[in-house]
Parts: sequence; structure tokens; C-alpha cells
Amino acid sequence: MSARNMEQGFVKVAAATPKIKVADPVYNAGVICEKLEEAYAAGARLIVFPELCLTGYTCGDLFMQQLLLEKALAQLSRVAEATRNKNVLVAVGLPMEMDGALYNVAAVLWNGSVLGFVPKANVPSYAEFYEGRHFSEGNAKPVSYVYEGKAVPFGINILFTCENLRELTVGFEICEDLWVADSPCISHALTGATVIANLSASNETVGKDEYRELLVKSSSAKMICGYVYCSAGEGESTQDLVFGGHNLIAENGTILEQVKRFASTTIYGDIDVQRIDHERRRMGGFGKKSLADYVVVPFHLTIEKTALKRTFSCMPFVPGDEEKRRQRCEEILSIQSYGLKKRLEHTKLQAAVVGVSGGLDSTLALLVTVRAFDLLGLDRKGIIAVTMPCFGTTDRTCDNARRLAETLGTTLEEIDIREAVAVHFRDIGQSIDNHDVTYENGQARERTQVLMDIANRVNGLVIGTGDMSELALGWATYNGDHMSMYGVNAGVPKTLVHHLVQYYSEKYGEGELGGILEDVLDTPVSPELLPPVDGEIAQKTEDLIGPYELHDFFLYYVLRCGFPPAKVYRVAKLAFQGQYDNRTILNWLKIFYRRFFRQQFKRSCLPDGPKVGSVALSPRGDLRMPSDASENLWLSEVEKLSL
Repeated sequence: MSARNMEQGFVKVAAATPKIKVADPVYNAGVICEKLEEAYAAGARLIVFPELCLTGYTCGDLFMQQLLLEKALAQLSRVAEATRNKNVLVAVGLPMEMDGALYNVAAVLWNGSVLGFVPKANVPSYAEFYEGRHFSEGNAKPVSYVYEGKAVPFGINILFTCENLRELTVGFEICEDLWVADSPCISHALTGATVIANLSASNETVGKDEYRELLVKSSSAKMICGYVYCSAGEGESTQDLVFGGHNLIAENGTILEQVKRFASTTIYGDIDVQRIDHERRRMGGFGKKSLADYVVVPFHLTIEKTALKRTFSCMPFVPGDEEKRRQRCEEILSIQSYGLKKRLEHTKLQAAVVGVSGGLDSTLALLVTVRAFDLLGLDRKGIIAVTMPCFGTTDRTCDNARRLAETLGTTLEEIDIREAVAVHFRDIGQSIDNHDVTYENGQARERTQVLMDIANRVNGLVIGTGDMSELALGWATYNGDHMSMYGVNAGVPKTLVHHLVQYYSEKYGEGELGGILEDVLDTPVSPELLPPVDGEIAQKTEDLIGPYELHDFFLYYVLRCGFPPAKVYRVAKLAFQGQYDNRTILNWLKIFYRRFFRQQFKRSCLPDGPKVGSVALSPRGDLRMPSDASENLWLSEVEKLSL
């Protein structure tokens, strides 16, 4: 099997809750082994079982019985043996005696042996919990425990590191440890653990599941880690409590999988430890805590391909949930408009100039400008909406630009630039019949000159309309639409622009405005720099540089997640399965890398503009990249990929 796939960092984990019998370690070891075999066959390479599952959590004073403790320890050998010659790390809970004290322990198993014992750090004795009656709090600094003739580390501060997948280091905590302020996982993560496993027996009360989910999500987000939470379920005593087996798997603040409660079942999740590692490098602060008080135990996983269960949205910038999408759109519009509001306040200007083409980007920029003016209490007539028809302008877009400006109550100026561009072409010796890049860019630069000079005339700001996707691909004319005095769309990817205009139309677009916005949404994306054919747009951007949904997908996983080409390609094939074939994806991936590297010089001198999401291209903020960096390393990796 290919090492490359393991290097991509996807590790399938499982949270497995068996249906046990209280105080019957022999039976429980049997069902644990069955669950282990099932999860291993499903591809899990880290399997977590519940707290005290070898005996049951609800044994009460039976934990004081020597026979129960001895049988539990003996049956641990049986479970450990079930891991022999298996490519898996397993954690199972049991009570253990050491030096006259009883501990609630997670035993970590690999290849037929016990690698370590991790005791519970925080022993609750409140409300329905009486663990302090039986168990002692675990020791932080590991000591040696002799198990079956071998010295095994026993302590809270133990990390288990995969020798041949450096991004996978596992730390363990037990139930209550998650619920306290100073959770062991904080220290584990700062010391290098990328995955935290929690063996739990958390009973169900009304609303507790929501709080439990919140804790798992927030812990995985704060610690930038994977979190596997496995809770006790059926078989535990219901004398006073009911256990729902609420298993959860999270990664960096996102729940990858959780079980429907009140069932003894196994859930699986594909944790991307490579992405976790990248995110930690990006943010800093991890790996600085001393390992002096820790014991690091190595283990080995055979390199193999992980069959992915997790899904990847084909539009990572756009929330799939409709309500969340509406909330996101409102938030982004606020960020854009408040950013412009501050700039207008600071400059003490009461005029803004927006070039409107009847396309999506300029429509969004105009809507944001209107919103900023309304926030300031300024007259919308101070917004100069300028439409500049030229050789490629169609009646449809020109009409939409006019109607939009008038409906919003702005000042419309229409300036036909055909003659000015023709004179300029004559001056530089450019044939008007030669529809090359000079023909196209000459129009774009003339439009920018007009906007800048009008801004001087009215003492206002030129509002930039270009979006983040265009900046990523360099799809902007240098010193043409590339330039403005404040770029309100600079942080918004193209796939999100559509949804922002759609949201505005649905919430604020009453009457004629709604109809105009809907027609803008239906208009093909185009710079309209080539003459129309039979009155229709002849130059469609996505025919030339590729589908924006693909490029936005690439942008997110390259910049936000740091994925190498092979990994981007792999997840793109999953996300766009049935929509684009592999050849198409691979072709546009090459184009993306080539344009992204070669067009950095345009991004190095961007106008100011607000960041709205986790990906941004400002040279003053998120992307400090040399304009002459070579793309060869990335393109050579793309060339190795097969269909």
C-alpha cells in the first residue's frame, strides 16, 4: 500500500460501547474483544472503550472486592492478546490497585502488550457521584508498575507516539477530567498530543447531552486536537442512573460523528492529524511545554490507506445549513459595511464611487456601500454609481447596472468609454480588431482611471469590487480593476459572493430591487471585455480559468489547511464525485497552482480591505509570500498524480 496515503494524516478512530454485565469481567472482556474485532475490521486504528468497562462503572462497593480486581486485571491480558498482530492502539478501562490505593485506570494496549496505565486525575464526589469512596486521584508523574513481569509506566502524564506517523500522538483522560477547569488534556496537548481519548461513564440527565457535546467541541477547538469520547451505555446498573452511551468524535471544534444515545454501539471518525499539526504550526504556542514530567511511549502502525468515511463540502466557504448560511451572510455584510464605515469616518469623506457593471461583484460592493452610508446617516446620493459601457458590454448587464443604481437611490453616471479607449489604442498603435490582452486590459484600466478621477472630482473614495477568488488567481488587470481606495470584497470568495447577493435579495430585495438582483444572480460571470455574440456575453470567465467552485475549494485546502497537492486532489475527488471527472479536477488544480504562484505580485500591493473569514490574501495580514516564489515543487507533485 502507498505510504503517501498514510502521510496524508487520516487516522480512523472508533468509540466503542459494549453491552456489559456489572461485576462480570470475564463476560465483559468477551464483548470488548468482539467490539474490538468489529472496529478493527472496519479500519479503526485507535479504538477507545468506556471507563471501567471491564467491570462496569456501577459496581459500587464491589470495587473493594479483591476477587473483582484480580479478575479484571486477568481479563485485561485477554483483551491485550486480542490486539496482537493487529495494526491498532486500544484503550480499555478497569479498576487497579497500586501501593494500597485503588485507581480508575485506562489501560493502553498495542500488539498484545500493555504500553501504559493512565489513572483518572479528577475523582468526583458530588451529586450522584461517589467515586471518592473507592478511588484515589491519579499521580501526574509516571511511576513504574510491574505487570506480568514487565515494568509499565503508570501515571497521568504519558503520551503515546506513533513512530512512523509523527503527527499522531495520543493522550488520555477519564470522564470527569474533561469537566474540570484544569483538564489533563490541556497539558497533553501543549506537550504534543494531537488526539485526546476520553474513557467515560457519563450518566444521562435532561439536557446533559448538549453540554457534553459543547465540552467536547470546545476542548478540541481550544487544544486544536482530535477528541474521541467514549461513554458507558447498556448493561450498567440502572438502580439510580441511566447511561446512554453518548459517544462523540471531534476535530478542532467540529463534531465529526456522534451516536444516537441509549444504544451500545460503535462510531467511527477520520481524524486528520496532519491538518491538526498544520493548524498548530500556523497558530504557534504548542510543543513548548517541557516533557520533563512526561513519559513518551512509542508504538508503530503499519502504513496503509485509510478508507475515508468523512465527507468534504464542495463549498467549504459556504455553510451547508440554510439558517447558518443566512447568519453567516448577515455577519459578512456587517463586517464589510462597518469596515467601509470606519474608512469613511476616518477620511471625513461623504462620497463614494463604485463602478457598476451589472455583475455579481460590483452589485455586492454597491449594496455594501449603501449599507455603510445608511449606518453613517449619509445621503445615498453621495454614492456615485458609474457604469462604463464599452466593446463587450451587453444590454442586459448595462440595464441591470442602471436600474440597480436608481432603485437604491444612488447617483448614476453613465460614461461610454469606447471613444476614449479607441483613441488610446490609436496612440499606442494597438489595432482595435486585435482582441488580445492589450485590448482587454486597456478597457479595464480606462475604467479605473475614470473612477479615480471622478473620486477626485467629488472628493470621495473609489470602492473596489474584486473578490478574493479573483485575487487568488490573479484574474484582475494590474492597475485596472486590481486597484481601488478600499476593497470591500477582498476577503469574500466568489462562491460566497453569490450567496451574499442572494441573501440580500431575499431579506431586503422588495419589489423591483429583488427582481434586479435575481437577474444579476442569473447572469454568467464575465469581465465583458470581448464583443458580444448576437447580443449575448461572449467571454465567460469560468470557461477560461475554470469553475470558481473548484478554485475556491483548492484555495481553502491549500491555504487554510496546508494540504499538499496529492491530498487536495484526493479530497476534491470525494467532494466533487459525480460532478467533475478526475481529469477535469486535475487539470484545473494545475492551473490553480500556476496562477496562484505567478500572480502573487498583484496581491503584494493590494488596497486595504476587510478580512471576513479564516482565509485572506492581504500582504499585510495572512499571506506574506514572495512575488517570485517558484511553483515548481507543487507542480512537480501534481504531475505525479494519476487519474
